[in-house]
Amino acid sequence: MTYNILIVDDHLVVREGLKFMIETNENFQVIGEAENGVETLKLLESLTPDVILMDLNMPKMSGLETMMELKERNIDIPVVILTTYNEDELMISGLELGAKGYLLKDTGRDHLFRTIESAVRGETLLQPEIVERVFSSRRKRYSEQDTSTENTLLSEKERIVLQAIARGYRSKEIAGDMGISERTVKAHLTNIYNKLGVNSRSQAVAIAVERGIVQL
Repeated sequence: MTYNILIVDDHLVVREGLKFMIETNENFQVIGEAENGVETLKLLESLTPDVILMDLNMPKMSGLETMMELKERNIDIPVVILTTYNEDELMISGLELGAKGYLLKDTGRDHLFRTIESAVRGETLLQPEIVERVFSSRRKRYSEQDTSTENTLLSEKERIVLQAIARGYRSKEIAGDMGISERTVKAHLTNIYNKLGVNSRSQAVAIAVERGIVQL
């Protein structure tokens, strides 16, 4: 099966570089390109990509504004954010909006493919070094506060599952490591979502790391 990718970035060289790498894999094809969110929404009137690779900083309509508009319109297409090393706060906002992962613009081909494949499956792939950098300052702030209530909010098994999710493991891998079924892993995730008041893995990780519930 071939999966369709939409690339959204205001820099032609970035779009061309990603397109070249993507099309070396027979499982993926680029079906469209856009320079900003306005063009993206227009293209989505006629295209149905399986994954959108989205830049954060763009003219006319940014990546975050575009993601919010997609939610408003109930357009449920996985978004992987294209980012650089100086966009920490924007990355946090992207996680909170349900981004399925992040790609540095100079990422390698193998990681590009793994991230897209995870997004297609509806899973979130987060690079530990990026998450660590994004949340280090916020985690420090929370560590100075009383987080005992938050740390006891989740059961021990739920914390183990969430810790594994934060490190980029998939449900099948977590099930194998813990000696439980994937169904049980998913049940733990449902409980985690309910307790943290979120509805996605990325949001759960964002809150848990920020509050010091799990460590990287």
